[in-house]
Amino acid sequence: MSKRDSQLFLYDIVISIQKIKHIVSKFENGNDLKYDFIHWDSVIREFEIIGEATNFLIKDGILDTTQRVVVDFRNVLIHEYFGISEEEVWNIAHNFLDDYLLLISSKINKDDVLLYDMIEENKHLEFITDYLNKLKDNDAA
Repeated sequence: MSKRDSQLFLYDIVISIQKIKHIVSKFENGNDLKYDFIHWDSVIREFEIIGEATNFLIKDGILDTTQRVVVDFRNVLIHEYFGISEEEVWNIAHNFLDDYLLLISSKINKDDVLLYDMIEENKHLEFITDYLNKLKDNDAA
């Protein structure tokens, strides 16, 4: 088990979700995304981070085992390589991430100095700092 603070895993997920949402917003469908290999690879990598962080949070008791499906999706991405369905990735990005973001955001200690550190660390990515500032102000949805 990692000695890393569980709050950092929560931020890993929040930031990865924001990155995925930002990237997929540039495309019309999963097929277009898949054929832009830089963006496709970026989205897959962010989903892998989400799955890995989720696994640690389940082990730490922060998330319950119903979230194991996130870890399972990460395992498919890691091990299937070229067998990944662009429509499944697209569907999850558009129909699952918002609810998961709300769940994860609800677990973040918004009074912690770590939130301010995350805002500073990601100041070069306005779409992330916008969400983190809303989280800080309890306006994130």
